[in-house]
Amino acid sequence: MSESHRSAPVGVILAVDPDRFAEVVEALRQAGLTVTGEQPVLGTLSGTVAEDRIPALEAVDGVDSVDRDRTIQLPPPDSPIQ
Repeated sequence: MSESHRSAPVGVILAVDPDRFAEVVEALRQAGLTVTGEQPVLGTLSGTVAEDRIPALEAVDGVDSVDRDRTIQLPPPDSPIQ
């Protein structure tokens, strides 16, 4: 697939086997994930990936779930934008 036809990157949050965290994260990187945050003890990580690569992430052995990141950024309480 050419770069012009690749789907846009989306944020994802993954739950993985914490006992195999490093191994699973490396496999996810090879499947196209750009890791942006890791919590090895909890077995969770966040990152970005082309939307059409999500099935490849779900297929990695040791991945329990792949969900779109739905984090909402709120302004701080003292911000003029309320």
